[in-house]
Amino acid sequence: MKKVDLTQLIEAGAHFGHLTRRWNPKMKSYIFMEKNGIHIIDLKKTQTHLNESAEELAKLVADGKKVLFVGTKKQAKNVIETEARRCGQNWVSERWLGGMLTNFATIRKSVKRLSNIEKQETDGTFDKITKKERLFLTREKDKLKKVLEGVETMGKLPGALFVVDIKKEDIAVKEAHRLNIPVFAIVDTNCDPDEVDYLIPANDDAVKTVEIITQHMADAVLEGDAKLKEKKAEEVAEKERVKKEKEIVKKVELKKKSEAKTKKDDAAEHTESTEKTEE
Repeated sequence: MKKVDLTQLIEAGAHFGHLTRRWNPKMKSYIFMEKNGIHIIDLKKTQTHLNESAEELAKLVADGKKVLFVGTKKQAKNVIETEARRCGQNWVSERWLGGMLTNFATIRKSVKRLSNIEKQETDGTFDKITKKERLFLTREKDKLKKVLEGVETMGKLPGALFVVDIKKEDIAVKEAHRLNIPVFAIVDTNCDPDEVDYLIPANDDAVKTVEIITQHMADAVLEGDAKLKEKKAEEVAEKERVKKEKEIVKKVELKKKSEAKTKKDDAAEHTESTEKTEE
């Protein structure tokens, strides 16, 4: 996997933290210096943590896990959706619904409701109801679509979360921890790094920074997915090889049985012929 270099991070403004008075002391080890009342993040640590986090995420995906991309702030929502789509994962970019993970069954019911309304639009049901009822259902559909579009295909709980701004997405982070789902996140100087399993210390308010990091994590997902497909292909090939070996062994055994039967029949005929001759 291609590594993100320091120049990219500097140009993106990844090193700018929050005002010093708004810092979280637990982020001290990730801060390089203070300048004009602002904490400057140590980008070497950003680079290291980003690359390590990407490697871990790729491993999870290679093991068959799915990733939920989460980022509802204006600096993150577009890139979160774009990159999640690019790597074939689910996302939340509008609003985190409480219980999206911990009350997953209820969320699935809402998704099913959305699906039913969309079906009614195309199967002729809308033609049989009043204009007022159609308007009501359309509004309900639009409302559900806005918050559920990114998770419509999420049939089961994700294997990991990638989060932009753990302060804003604190409910998502808490739900993930409650279910032992690992959290990968961009962590700014005003956040608690202990809330994250794999942190990437960086400016979570700069659009370019969010883009670079999210794109890198999406690349990691694609790499892991490629390895998963390769692994599955190898498993299929191995099953096919074992199947062919069994077929060959079966044919050999049948041939041996057939030859043994032929010999037995020949021996019986020979014995019978000898007995007739003696008579």
